[in-house]
Amino acid sequence: MASKSPFVLPDDGPRVAALGRAFASGAASPVEETRAALDRAQAIDPELNAFVSIDRDGALAAATASEVRWRAGKPLSPIDGIPTTLKDIVRVKGWAVRYGSATTSDTPYEDDAPAVARLRAAGAVFIGLTTSPEFGWKAVTDGPAHGITRNPWDPTLASGGSSGGAAVAAACGAGVLHLGTDGGGSIRVPAAFCGIAGLKPTFGRVPAYPASSFGTVAHLGPMARHAADLAPMLAAMSGRDLADWAQGAGTLTALDAPTPAAIFAGARVGVWSTPPCGFVDPRVAAAFAAALARLEALGARLVPFTLPDADRLTDVFEKHWFTGAANRLTQVPEERRGAVDPGFLEVAAAGAAMSAVDLVAAQVARADYGSKMDRLLAESFDFVVSPGAAIPPFTAGREVPEGSGLTRWHQWAGFSFPINLSQQPAAVVPSAPTPEGPPTSLQIIGARGADARVLAAASAFEHAGAVGR
Repeated sequence: MASKSPFVLPDDGPRVAALGRAFASGAASPVEETRAALDRAQAIDPELNAFVSIDRDGALAAATASEVRWRAGKPLSPIDGIPTTLKDIVRVKGWAVRYGSATTSDTPYEDDAPAVARLRAAGAVFIGLTTSPEFGWKAVTDGPAHGITRNPWDPTLASGGSSGGAAVAAACGAGVLHLGTDGGGSIRVPAAFCGIAGLKPTFGRVPAYPASSFGTVAHLGPMARHAADLAPMLAAMSGRDLADWAQGAGTLTALDAPTPAAIFAGARVGVWSTPPCGFVDPRVAAAFAAALARLEALGARLVPFTLPDADRLTDVFEKHWFTGAANRLTQVPEERRGAVDPGFLEVAAAGAAMSAVDLVAAQVARADYGSKMDRLLAESFDFVVSPGAAIPPFTAGREVPEGSGLTRWHQWAGFSFPINLSQQPAAVVPSAPTPEGPPTSLQIIGARGADARVLAAASAFEHAGAVGR
């Protein structure tokens, strides 16, 4: 996708497999790639504010160790030596992770979160922490602690969130792989706003510890400029970890399960075009129509449908999210709450006013909706598709677009949070630019456990677009 922005680099295609071949042959080195990623991060950060911290010395030391392994023909994994960023919301050994807040401890952690530990064991080179709004509470990235993270296509616009720093870094080439989190769209919204690829995996695919205050709507997942690069990162992060009780004892479909090359040929694809709240911007609707035409050209059979229980999903999500915010606020001492994002305080207050009966009723309604989604993707459709986000990026520093009549972020993220409630894998992949420049995106949703199929579909859609340009 061409860009007139000085921040979005020319598209050089999927990187992980290409770098692996170059590292193996000696045509490139992890040290060279890491140094380039670090230089890029430092170059973009003054204007875009994608990073909380950059660890140049640690990254170059890890890259040097990776280079030794590649030269010996013994890489740890396909992502060994790949420059990677981590979101300021997951524990990293030796780093002060602040959860986007000035109220948290600045003491470095003594251990890694499970996903971070798995990436480290795979040889990923950590270059820095990316920005998040306070406690990851909203789908834009700004707050009292770190200011505003800006869109690389147009710095006057929002990057999306809460994994906004990760999305900006990916679009700008400041690292190849990026760890994000998604509790209501926090991987997929910034991916859509910044023109990259991101996956909210099946819940439980990637282990999490400590448990999120926002409960089982919260997921960890991979972000990258291209869909093809998500699969090796997801494979490295995935697996059972006894620290994560919410994973359960069941097994998920293997990530290396075979998928057809022509994955959309004859596929039954449900078309979800109306979110449960908010509105669809006409520019997004036009881009979605073009994306549907591309899917038809790939052999998909498109079937419009209405999301189950759409009339109550906003309330169900609010009960989960707002009470989660109230719970998270209890961890902030009273005397420090004046430093917390006022919007987060409002949401937490609304959650504190909800009763236990309200929350349990929402959990029961969620279970009913989730079972309907499971049946839908087992019996009616191979995939469900929607716009990646209902609206294009809007003015940076705002929670909702000017003049929209909306009051909270989730009201314009209606294509995102329902899939956190139902826990299916959902990938966002760039679709087409708007007339102003920032891209629109397509969301592809599959059955729980079918992450490999969703990623294969995202890659096929992306490749078809590249061939057509």
